[in-house]
Amino acid sequence: MSEASSFLRDLDDAVLRGNEESRLRALWHTTDLMIAGRYSDDEIWTFGEVIGRLADEIEVAARAQLARRLARFDKAPVNIIHKLAFDDSIDVAGPVLLESERLETPALVANVCTKSQPHLLAISKRKSIEETVTDVLVTRGDREVLNSVAKNDGARFSDFGFLHMIQRAEGDSILAEQLGLREDIPRQLFQQLIAKASDDVKKRLERERPAMVGQIQTSVTDVAGALQSKLGPVSRSYFVAKRLVTAQHQQGNLNENSISGYARSHKFDEITIGLSLLCALPGDVIERALVDRNREMLLVLCKALDFSWATTMSLLFLGAKDHRITAKDLNDLESEFGRLNVETSRSVLEFYKSRKNAGAADPGSRQPSLLGVH
Repeated sequence: MSEASSFLRDLDDAVLRGNEESRLRALWHTTDLMIAGRYSDDEIWTFGEVIGRLADEIEVAARAQLARRLARFDKAPVNIIHKLAFDDSIDVAGPVLLESERLETPALVANVCTKSQPHLLAISKRKSIEETVTDVLVTRGDREVLNSVAKNDGARFSDFGFLHMIQRAEGDSILAEQLGLREDIPRQLFQQLIAKASDDVKKRLERERPAMVGQIQTSVTDVAGALQSKLGPVSRSYFVAKRLVTAQHQQGNLNENSISGYARSHKFDEITIGLSLLCALPGDVIERALVDRNREMLLVLCKALDFSWATTMSLLFLGAKDHRITAKDLNDLESEFGRLNVETSRSVLEFYKSRKNAGAADPGSRQPSLLGVH
């Protein structure tokens, strides 16, 4: 590296005393030398320092050309890549934001939080995007950015990301359809999406994803039948339970221990009313979550309330057919429950509540609708 080191030292004079033409010659010569050689990480960093100094002295068009050259170079200096990525000109930043593998997640998040919508659009088209980056993209991005990231199969979404996108998709049929076509959208969030989608979008999704839509329709029918079988018509005992549990809630004594005790005693009415009060959701939603064959909604509710796995397991057994769950299914449910995040689950719960607020049924009603699906 002695020859290269000497050359890099000589470039200081070019930066300090040279004109624009000599700086450009020095820049391309240095870049060619770096790309063609085999250097250590420290040496690459030094190249980056020199290239960065030269880049500060050249016009936007030249910086854009530099960005295009370095965007696909897998050993490009991180320092100069960051400098280019945060350039105000999208002609400079765009190629790096779109293609460079040298940009780490924290840098991408910072870029999304501080730069322009064209910068966000470039990031939304990357070959792969981590959940952390997607979360801020869907929060700060405009309509074009959201549609871009929604159709990017390499973008990973958290539940928060999907939830925020569904909220942003209201009134935007293109975004709603893009979200509905994603293979990774969770079932309960797909339900929310089609519940608020236009008729045209629903029809298109029914054509494109018949298995998912059919699964939801089957679930509605099965759950309605299960509730009728399990509960029958509303009885006087139900209203007695409602009065007692409501009083308990008003006194501040309704909590996880109460729900756990009701579950051990198989007091379905008391559990339905109690969870309805704790979650501020209509009773029909709680009832369907308890007996639905897909247990995602119940897991989300329990995690949002910060219930223990023991209490959650009691509720799962209560709603299961013949109160039985195989060991394998139980292990899978425990793993899924462990992966859920409390804050994300609370965000999902808030979304369910917002969809149910208008015209929501009384907690005691038992009308056949499922989690906002009409």
